Amino acid sequence: MFYRIEEIIDPPYFLQLKRKRLRRWDSKTLVKGVFEEWDSFSSFEEYDGFIESLLLGVKRVMKPNATLWVIGTYHNIFRVGKRLGVRFTNATETLIWAVKDKSVKKYTFNREYAKSFGIGKVGANQKPIELLKRVILTSTKEGDLILDPLAGTGTTGHAAKMLGRDFVLIGKNPQYVQLINERLSQSLLK
Repeated sequence: MFYRIEEIIDPPYFLQLKRKRLRRWDSKTLVKGVFEEWDSFSSFEEYDGFIESLLLGVKRVMKPNATLWVIGTYHNIFRVGKRLGVRFTNATETLIWAVKDKSVKKYTFNREYAKSFGIGKVGANQKPIELLKRVILTSTKEGDLILDPLAGTGTTGHAAKMLGRDFVLIGKNPQYVQLINERLSQSLLK
């Protein structure tokens, strides 16, 4: 039986800031880069080569009627779009959370509730399960196969499983692979 493969990719961000200081809008706060192995590239050329190789590999296994979803930050999404030969429309919005006065300490921020939306620390780069459910429901049918070649914490697989889709997750970081296995094992019990 042949399945239509849907692709969901959340590529590295290439946020190393070696020898550069990127400041936030207030011009005082430095932006922290990502210095983990999964986001380590020596140059834009190396990053672009990685993206191009990834996209060619993904395209190779896609069925003719398959679709591709790519998730990224403003740091990388347009570089990826260029490699895809498309330009994303201005159909995205950014949500900013702020306080009126930074010196005020009694504003409401429910840290534990915020953490409950993901795994690990608040603000980690795990995609919300509801986002992946929308993506999957929009472009797949039950029984379709979904490939996530950069599986991260396994959110794509978790959502696919919830919605009756088959999935293949690929990850190379042993910590993340263990996390995915634990996560999917727990969802089997529910």
